Amino acid sequence: MPFRTEIKVRGYHLDLYGHVNNARYLEFLEEARWGMMESHGDLEWFMQRQYALVVSRIDIRYKRPATMGDLLVVETRSGAMGERHVIVEQRIVRADNGKVVAEADVTVAVIHADVQGALPMQGDIAERFQLLAGE
Repeated sequence: MPFRTEIKVRGYHLDLYGHVNNARYLEFLEEARWGMMESHGDLEWFMQRQYALVVSRIDIRYKRPATMGDLLVVETRSGAMGERHVIVEQRIVRADNGKVVAEADVTVAVIHADVQGALPMQGDIAERFQLLAGE
């Protein structure tokens, strides 16, 4: 089961057409990723080791608009793992009817200031993301 984050659509999220602005969805997705990491203590684990999580790609597919007052649920889970990245799978649905508003695959890498480039997805780092996959 994915980690779930609820977000209520407010007026400042909207564009001139009364729909959630496309850039706001990126903020909703980011809020949910932070929430997932915090809820499991993973954020603290990464910070203690001076690791940073960086997004290198976002593939977002908008399905239908969200409007003022909608309660959205962002479902987040760790997905496929590459040599130096993991895909975080996210889906935004309306809480009242379960209809999908947007889906995204977010490519995340782990870096450390003392090491050039992304760290390999192995050992403790890989285990952290594998645990998040089973949410």
